[in-house]
Amino acid sequence: MTTATDIQTRPVPGKSDFVREMSFRVSPATVIRCDEPLAKHTTLRVGGPADFFVEPATEADLAAMLRWCTENSLPVFVLGRGSNLLVRDGGVRGVVIRLSAAAFSRIEINGCRMVCGAGAKQKNVAVEARRAGLSGLEFLEGIPGSVGGALRMNAGAMGSETFQVVESLRIMDFGGNISELASAQAKASYRCCATLKNQIALSAAFKGQPQPIEEITARMQQYSAKRWAAQPAAPSAGCIFKNPEAIPAGKLIDELGLKGTSIGGARISLEHGNFLVNDGGATAQEVLELIERLRAKAKMERGIDLQMEVEIMGEA
Repeated sequence: MTTATDIQTRPVPGKSDFVREMSFRVSPATVIRCDEPLAKHTTLRVGGPADFFVEPATEADLAAMLRWCTENSLPVFVLGRGSNLLVRDGGVRGVVIRLSAAAFSRIEINGCRMVCGAGAKQKNVAVEARRAGLSGLEFLEGIPGSVGGALRMNAGAMGSETFQVVESLRIMDFGGNISELASAQAKASYRCCATLKNQIALSAAFKGQPQPIEEITARMQQYSAKRWAAQPAAPSAGCIFKNPEAIPAGKLIDELGLKGTSIGGARISLEHGNFLVNDGGATAQEVLELIERLRAKAKMERGIDLQMEVEIMGEA
């Protein structure tokens, strides 16, 4: 999902200056845009613009851009496919990177091992695993977003988590240096990977188990039916809160009688209490106000501090 450099920021450089500097350092295939609306790049469909939006064509382009941004104290944020993310209405000062180029989206299979780029869709990983007769990755099909986002959030569904099926990952720091880690070294926990707060995932090696394709297909269909029966079709950011130990967040919100509550275009889903949906024209501020209303009532009536699962970035 989202990663930022921990540096003291200087004034954001002029847009023409940034584009000119990048043109000297990256290949022509790298996409560079200024004042890019982030609402169209997030599943919740809210949020202001990014000063600079970059889609590097290669790892070398990514490294060159990161080095220049670090040297010039320009904040850098990494955006997956925009799920589990809330961008504030003021947008993002600095550079937003999306690893969507072909170089970051490859899926290669060798025996029971799948090496997948950070930009690959999780749905595609699950589908290719099924085609190869590899089980254990079926749950990824229902998690929106990219491999990089799944690693950053240790995304999970249907009782499984991403790092349960990861053998190793390649990462890049903000100096452009690449290293490889075993899964156990990545400091993954519930809906978080501490290592990726200040590093960028480039790819991961997943492990699967051989199984007949028919059995894998049946399990994926079962997961899909269960998901669509319980989750809204309207634009959302996925689950808003982490599940407290005492009770699932969705069940808690349901018991508090808050399903259907709305502020402006933001509404608590009737299908699942832990989903906030955009009914059309919602602002990030309306979503944030609704989140605070939920948290306040959970604290007041149950003494439960709801913790955010969705990442929040940008300025008010």
